[in-house]
Amino acid sequence: QVQLVESGGGLVPAGGSLRLSCAASGRTFSSYAMGWFRQTPGKEREFVATISRNGGNTRYADSVKGRFTISRDNAKSTVYLQMNSLKPEDTAAYYCAAGNTGNTFAIITTQSTATYWGQGTQVTVSS
Repeated sequence: QVQLVESGGGLVPAGGSLRLSCAASGRTFSSYAMGWFRQTPGKEREFVATISRNGGNTRYADSVKGRFTISRDNAKSTVYLQMNSLKPEDTAAYYCAAGNTGNTFAIITTQSTATYWGQGTQVTVSS
């Protein structure tokens, strides 16, 4: 079992920055690929970014590529999402996810490959 707790959400003007954190507890954090997803009311949860167990492989949704950066600190059992140049369309609840992929460089890009989820943190970008 892995428990995930997100933090760092809030209200920010367009063009601003936020850094989300996701602290993990329970099983060995370094065994899991990690990802960030987001969801707005009435829409499906969508993939944002992911990072492999060893941090050597990352992938981003086209909508955030070049603006968001995912990173992890296995010693602190924490994954981060640095969000720059935020746009109103980035407004959503952001969820952290963990998946035991069994492969050092594997990543999680779909909800079905994530095993554990956090409770979410709200990000609101004002225009």
